[in-house]
Amino acid sequence: MTTIAIFGATGRTGRRVLERAVAAGLTVRMLARNPDAAAPPGDRVTVVRGDILDSVAVEETLAGADAVISVFGQVKGSPQTLQADGTRAITEGMHRLGIRRIITLSGGGLPDPHDRPKVADRVIRLLLRLLSGKVLADAAGHLQVLRDTDLDWTVVRGPRLTEAPGLGRYRVGWVGVGTGTQISRDDLADFILTQVDDRTFVHALPFVSA
Repeated sequence: MTTIAIFGATGRTGRRVLERAVAAGLTVRMLARNPDAAAPPGDRVTVVRGDILDSVAVEETLAGADAVISVFGQVKGSPQTLQADGTRAITEGMHRLGIRRIITLSGGGLPDPHDRPKVADRVIRLLLRLLSGKVLADAAGHLQVLRDTDLDWTVVRGPRLTEAPGLGRYRVGWVGVGTGTQISRDDLADFILTQVDDRTFVHALPFVSA
């Protein structure tokens, strides 16, 4: 039985990933600042109390895991380098424990050489740089942390995320190449979970949309 360590499982996308992992019969270890509020949806979920910057709690969450899903991100008041520093804590723990597979989440503002952004995509990226430049810089920092490792990483990128019910389908490509401008969190969570076993996008940044 596969065991997954999930970081960010209490967030809006993370909760969907957690629910799907449990429904798929996986065993889950998750990190939460307040375990009592985490409300794990099954007896196969272990909640570790702690913060993503607490290397001891991170390593405890990783213990016994076969793969890692990291969907945490910045919220109001977060340190400017939270994603990069948290990803570093995770990858260092993975190295110590011999875990190789990690899937993380970012947005379409993080560029990839395969992208062919259209005018609308360029406008969106410009607005993101102007309005959320520090968050984009942190996303780029987290990617560099992954690239500096020998781990089997995949960075899943998404466009605007909606709370609409999932369609049960999605498109996978690159910004401006066979993809759209939004996706439901349900469908994004579905794709993220498939990446635990799918090796197609190791060392790649697939863009997923409706």
